[in-house]
Amino acid sequence: MLSASAEIFLVIMICIVLVVDLFVNDKDRKVTFWLSFGTLIATAALVMNNTPEAREFIFDGSYVNDPLAGLLKIASISMVGVGFIYSRHYLIKNNLMKGEFFLLSLFGLLGILIMISANSLLIMYLGLETLSLSLYALVAFDRNSSIAAESAMKYFILGAIASGSLLYGISWIYGMTGSLEFNEIALAIAENPSLNSLPLWFGMAFVVVGIAFKFGAVPFHMWLPDVYQGAKTPVTLFIATAPKLAAFALIYRVLVDGLGGVHDAWQGTILIISLLSLVLGNVVAIAQTNIKRMLGYSAIGHVGFIFAGIFTGTQIGYAAALFYSLTYVIMAAGAFGVLIALSDEGDADQLDDLKGLSQRNPWLAVIMLFVMLGMAGIPPWVGFFAKLDVINAVIDSGFTGFAVLMVLSSVIGAFYYLRVIWYMYFEQAPKSKAIIINKDLGAVISINGILILALGLFPGALMQLCINVIN
Repeated sequence: MLSASAEIFLVIMICIVLVVDLFVNDKDRKVTFWLSFGTLIATAALVMNNTPEAREFIFDGSYVNDPLAGLLKIASISMVGVGFIYSRHYLIKNNLMKGEFFLLSLFGLLGILIMISANSLLIMYLGLETLSLSLYALVAFDRNSSIAAESAMKYFILGAIASGSLLYGISWIYGMTGSLEFNEIALAIAENPSLNSLPLWFGMAFVVVGIAFKFGAVPFHMWLPDVYQGAKTPVTLFIATAPKLAAFALIYRVLVDGLGGVHDAWQGTILIISLLSLVLGNVVAIAQTNIKRMLGYSAIGHVGFIFAGIFTGTQIGYAAALFYSLTYVIMAAGAFGVLIALSDEGDADQLDDLKGLSQRNPWLAVIMLFVMLGMAGIPPWVGFFAKLDVINAVIDSGFTGFAVLMVLSSVIGAFYYLRVIWYMYFEQAPKSKAIIINKDLGAVISINGILILALGLFPGALMQLCINVIN
């Protein structure tokens, strides 16, 4: 039970926060914020204290606790905490300081933690739905926004289709292997090679569709740019960070832990999805004038790199994909943190809103510069080493041509990232008013930006940690 103490504690605290929030008026909503933030700190402490050195299974083998789960959980909780700090003043200024934001975020985090430690297709599905239902409501969080409501409806409808596809694939895999637990599925395939046949592949195809949708990978990406644009910026920040780590856990647990024995069967599909995501995400992002939408298509391109690491089927490839996932969410948090800081008079979601930022707040422009250079993969920022590790893993697997395509897609992506820098430093600011941000927000954004550079200067420790937890 200690292995699941973080999830149990989180459930209890969600109930407490829910009850406390009923008796708090809008002026005292900071009580809900601090109680939610304290919940994150305590949950993280429980995760750190109960992460074993080797795999542990509880609840009849349906729940796994291992170093990989510990790393992903700490990173997810940290991202939610950063999101809370970034969002607090934005929510107050826009009259959105409601308990629902924090409660839905905690519910979403619960789904993420369940997904990360799931050792069963059914438990994975339950965690996924817990996360998804929270996200649908969060996107429509602003009841006065018709765009947010439309985005939430699109997300809900497409998400329901993807969930149905995933559940259908799970039923086929269960029918073929006689088990829902990943280690038993892998054992059944190893003991009976005849299972590696069309019926299993059929079920696996539907599972891959569900996984690709949750990542926002091409051709199941239709929801992602619309949701990024339509949701309020704090909600977009949440969607762009912690759920990406849950998606990595989803693909790793299902395809590597469960279906690793039939790697040749799903490798080609993952390769195609990776290729399409790299090309479409980076090319279409060039045409965007809405920066949140641009970052949405950018996310699709980054997902292509993560899938490229997974498709190699090697331990170093998986570690590179994990390293990429961790560093990407740090950079995404920084990007949306800056946009939140700029949102003084409504959402700052257009490229024009960044014009002359270096004149209005030089330090904020430097942080955004770090984020953009990191995402573009320019040394010495961490994005360069994240891309380099994945490309090296692909080359080591014998796919040199695909590695060249990955480099070319990064060059294309550099264009729209550098365009943001141009707007900040070489365009005249439409307003001469200086941008003043709160000290707590400024401190966290500064740490976020400096971390992107620091991890680039010293990437070895985090990469070694990724290798250790994968092994």
